[in-house]
Amino acid sequence: MKKNHLLLWAITSALAGFLFGFDTVVISGAEKEIQGIWALSGTMHGWALSSALWGTVLGACFGGIPTKKWGRKKVLFFNGILYFVSALGSGLAWDVWSFVVARFIGGVGIGISTIAAPLFIAEISPAKDRGKLGGLFQFNIVFGILVAYLSNYIIGNLCDIGVGWRWMLGVEAIPAAIYTLMCFTLPESPRWLIVEANRPAEGVEVFRKINPDMSEAEISELVASVEATRVASGKHSAIWDKRIRKPLFFAFLIAFFNQVSGINVILYFAPRLLGLAGVNNALAASISLGVTNLIFTFVGLWLIDRLGRRTLLYLGSAGYILSLGVCAIAFLSFSEFKVVSSSIDTITGAEQVMRIDEGVGYFSEDDKHRAFIEYEDAKKALADASASERYKGSKVSLPEELPPAEVKAVAEASKAEASRILGASSYIVLLCMIVFIAAHAVGSGTIIWVFISEIFPNEQRAAGQAVGSFTHWISSALLTLVFPIAIKAFNAGYMFLFFCGMMVLQLIWAKTMMPETKGLTLEQIEKQLNKKLDVIKVKTFGEEKSISRELMLVKVKYNRNNRRDILEICDMMKAEIADMSKNQMMIQVCDVPEHTKLFLQMLASVSIVEVARTGTLALPKCAETDN
Repeated sequence: MKKNHLLLWAITSALAGFLFGFDTVVISGAEKEIQGIWALSGTMHGWALSSALWGTVLGACFGGIPTKKWGRKKVLFFNGILYFVSALGSGLAWDVWSFVVARFIGGVGIGISTIAAPLFIAEISPAKDRGKLGGLFQFNIVFGILVAYLSNYIIGNLCDIGVGWRWMLGVEAIPAAIYTLMCFTLPESPRWLIVEANRPAEGVEVFRKINPDMSEAEISELVASVEATRVASGKHSAIWDKRIRKPLFFAFLIAFFNQVSGINVILYFAPRLLGLAGVNNALAASISLGVTNLIFTFVGLWLIDRLGRRTLLYLGSAGYILSLGVCAIAFLSFSEFKVVSSSIDTITGAEQVMRIDEGVGYFSEDDKHRAFIEYEDAKKALADASASERYKGSKVSLPEELPPAEVKAVAEASKAEASRILGASSYIVLLCMIVFIAAHAVGSGTIIWVFISEIFPNEQRAAGQAVGSFTHWISSALLTLVFPIAIKAFNAGYMFLFFCGMMVLQLIWAKTMMPETKGLTLEQIEKQLNKKLDVIKVKTFGEEKSISRELMLVKVKYNRNNRRDILEICDMMKAEIADMSKNQMMIQVCDVPEHTKLFLQMLASVSIVEVARTGTLALPKCAETDN
């Protein structure tokens, strides 16, 4: 079996990410037409647009069950069917409720895909390539987003307004069908075959296919380590078992931090945020964010197996903190940003009131009441914001008798004036947002699905992936609902400041607690997280009355650049080379605990693959006795 087959399988499963990205964004080109065709109230419009998001929450919550029971391949195939049905149903919807159901089905597919696809890729990938192969899922999400924008643009220019939105949504059925058919070529996860299905012979065959360079002895060793996890799990395989607590905590944190960085808020509301910053062509400027996301996701894939997960998260956190901090300072320092924000709200409010007055669309009494209140609040906020000295003291006059159309014209003029005063300063925000997207793509965006799929034991990987996915989606849903409310109530600078503070906490967690999983097999990662060390416990004596020794084996990677350094460290610490291959050494050392600890610290500069320690053996010193 050639290596390119492994890449093809990884790409095939990662195409679920492409459909995820495409489905998430494609609605942006159709939502206005949908609101107009079915005369949706503001409330119903919100439910129609958010139906897919709540589907993702459901899929993420329960998707681990079929993934564990039926296998990864079957669930990936089923995912393709969900995407296909959702695309056709959305394009052919005859009323708002059929549309909501179709979008909800697609959302369920998205939620399940964030469990099954990363998990499958992790379980078929060799340790040295697992990072970049797993990162293909995130790359395809980003690629799908860009393709959706391009597709919407092309269809919008080729089709009439009345039917264009149906083609925008329905065209997803084509890549969904292709992906579903490609799933037939996938093998089943070898670890699922061994651990869950109890079909070790089939698992061995898949391992041979995905590791063609391994000898039979190495394959046997790998299979034995997988079977050992199944035996070790025994009756204690529940997701709430003690041995799962640390991976659960880490999965929750990386998914939570991923969202409280503000990534989805910035992606979903990029045109609005750039508009707040005074960028005149905000929609065009937001395209630069999408291009940046794609380019730096590729960079993240290239670096993840070279630098490691934790190092990338350091880099990403630093970029987050820098960009979010500068944005917070900018929005809090320049009163023109508030003028622009209030102008946008006033323009939106005036347009809404005009629609109500003209009888365009259906609005409930609650919708009408809410619209008039928001309109008056926006007018007051604009008048207050424009009264500052920095804004030349030219307070905007918006008398109550002024018709909404004239209010809109005044607000547009105020926005233009504030943007003129800001000048090039407005592009500081655009630059910071580009840095933010780059930091996300290199850091958390590339890492999240790879890391979560690595840290759980084989028998609980599906359930653990579901926990991480559910945390990601429920956090996204809540932030998406809260942000439009918060942005009206508070200066946008406070939002950026909150996100910045969360990223400081992420950096602290990465530095102090996050394990490095680069280059380790999934079974080695499990041992590392659970500290499965064979410790010999004996009676403890006082230091002055005992002699203590610890036996330790250390497997390290080496190359021609660090080989001499490793040998010098071994000579210095009186360690022995027990075994050696083309790129790995097995080093044995037996010494006092202080020296073995120091030895590990000295080897920290090279790539430590695995450590086995017996623990400390202490025996009393020889005493003088009469014979």
